[in-house]
Amino acid sequence: MEQGRARGPAAAQPYASARVPGQTRAETAPAAIPGQTRDEQPPAARVREEQPPGAQARGEHTHSEPPAPGAVVRRHSVRGQILDALRAALVSGELRPGEVYSAPALGERFGVSATPVREAMQQLALEGAVETMPNRGFRVIVRSPRELAELAEVRALIEVPVMLRLARTVPAAHWAELVPLAEATAAAAATGDRAGYAESDRAFHRAVLSLAGNDQLLAVADDLHRRSQWPLMSAPAMRRADLVADAAEHSALLEALIAQDLAVVNSLVREHFTGADR
Repeated sequence: MEQGRARGPAAAQPYASARVPGQTRAETAPAAIPGQTRDEQPPAARVREEQPPGAQARGEHTHSEPPAPGAVVRRHSVRGQILDALRAALVSGELRPGEVYSAPALGERFGVSATPVREAMQQLALEGAVETMPNRGFRVIVRSPRELAELAEVRALIEVPVMLRLARTVPAAHWAELVPLAEATAAAAATGDRAGYAESDRAFHRAVLSLAGNDQLLAVADDLHRRSQWPLMSAPAMRRADLVADAAEHSALLEALIAQDLAVVNSLVREHFTGADR
């Protein structure tokens, strides 16, 4: 369930140019006013709405790398989709620790302009995944084994007591409702879908912890979980068999929670986090 266990989209290419382009005409166009019909909206707003994904404005800087097949993103949710794609690439190691990537190069790969990529990278910088390199792009943070161990320790400090409390109070029927989520992690592991496994793993943990009814707990735990999935520079890719074994622990945990076997719950969760070092 931890770092280095997901494989995302095709690897982004390293930074190819120090020049950072400005926004396209479509990106700077005024937004449509809520309540207006399409014909009542300003022409510039319609341009932005109608511009095909990845359309290149005059003067926009381009790179030699071709867009990734099937990676063109719809503009109405472009920033969110780019952020998801970049997070998956971080988890899989396709965005390599220590490498610098430019927004224009990544934008061309995804079939969009540099602006939504830059915005997504700035969010990743806030999360501690990358750092801004002025006039160059964004550098993927190099993490140490100690940092990974510290994340595992903090996760255990937070999640173990919560799960032990839930094991004593949550009816077995509620735990049974989470079986499909555990099965989803097993399905992703069986196909070797590391990106899908990472997402389904977080979904399972969110569902378990959500039974505590504490939104702040969910936000903190999910952030720690995501950070624990970023790979080390020297970490080998997880094998499919490792993913399958890891996914099996979800089903075992649900069985222990249903049986209210606190000793097994405690042992499984701690070993689960320690497995991040494997």
